[in-house]
Amino acid sequence: MIQRLEYLQKLIVFKDKRLIKVVTGIRRCGKSTLFTLYQQYLVENGVSREQIISIDFEDIDVAELRDYKKLHDHIRDRIIPDKMNYVFLDEIQQVAEFERMAGSLFIKENIDLYLTGSNAYMLSGEIATLLSGRYIEIQMLPLSFREYVSASGDDKELPRKYTRYLTESSFPYTLELTGKTAAINEYLGGIYNTIILKDVVTRKKITDPMMLESLIRFMFYNIGNLTSTTNIANTMKSEHRPISVHTVETYLSALTDCFILYKAGRYDIKGKQYLKTGDKYYLADIGLRYYLLGTKNVNLGSILENVVYLELLRRGARVYVGKSGDSEIDFIAEWPGEEITYFQVALTVREQSTLERELAPLNSIKDHNPKCLLTLDDDPPVSYNGIRQRNVLDWLMDG
Repeated sequence: MIQRLEYLQKLIVFKDKRLIKVVTGIRRCGKSTLFTLYQQYLVENGVSREQIISIDFEDIDVAELRDYKKLHDHIRDRIIPDKMNYVFLDEIQQVAEFERMAGSLFIKENIDLYLTGSNAYMLSGEIATLLSGRYIEIQMLPLSFREYVSASGDDKELPRKYTRYLTESSFPYTLELTGKTAAINEYLGGIYNTIILKDVVTRKKITDPMMLESLIRFMFYNIGNLTSTTNIANTMKSEHRPISVHTVETYLSALTDCFILYKAGRYDIKGKQYLKTGDKYYLADIGLRYYLLGTKNVNLGSILENVVYLELLRRGARVYVGKSGDSEIDFIAEWPGEEITYFQVALTVREQSTLERELAPLNSIKDHNPKCLLTLDDDPPVSYNGIRQRNVLDWLMDG
């Protein structure tokens, strides 16, 4: 079992705090395993098994507990008086009106409540209002490159492991299938189809799944490209797949809600304002891209950009695409209470003209925040007028 220490530590920090801990993320990214690891930690630190109540709503044997009142009564009847009780409810979005049950359990001083969900809608609208101020969200992603390498037993041959990390997926279970391409594709197909059918088509009542599939293929192909809903609709229309702007918005919202896509908005550095157009979208796992589109016409630069974007999210940053005059900054990473950092990402900058092109946007920024150029070039770190160039695999391993 891979030790997801980064996420485990977050749960430990909030142990016994008067907050509902909500772990969100794409299906099969490791949320259930995280709960198992945390429960082991609790037992090792003096909590008895009887104090732990754990229910996975993917299990058909607990189908009757998907009624929030029955679930509430079931938990209430198992509570041990005069002791702290740790309640884990996995894939809670399966329970209609779960927020009413969660709110009721929250007010009991001897219950520490933990939830997971695979869809962002569970913390939106009325639900967010009912639980406002009562929960902390921990956003979980599939394995980082450092976690992936750690699971292999050593940190040798990083370029080869990076290629495998992309093509064989960052979902934890694929490590059990290393080198078995057909089995990995079958596993990823199961994840993909479950997300699309359960979390998108069924939940959003989508009547044209073929059009949805076309949009998904378009988005997977255009990882990291500046786009807008209007541009997407126009492009698909030109390819004889007519779709309205409203439908594009609906589909993209559903795909980001189920955490298969992440949206990065744009920020004008000189104008100091967030821009309403020109977002970028990134994929939760590059293996899904290879599963759906194959190995032809792969833009390795965009894929590397995708990896860096997800890593910045893992490190707790708010991430934007930057605009500085006519120049584009790949990422502005903002950590709460700390300085921001600017990032450019490129496969290689060994040609002088490429190096100058990648440095130019960073040089156009006149503030004194850190600036970093990440590449796959296996060269020692170097600095250009305060801009630090680093090997991206070394940066990913820093964690």
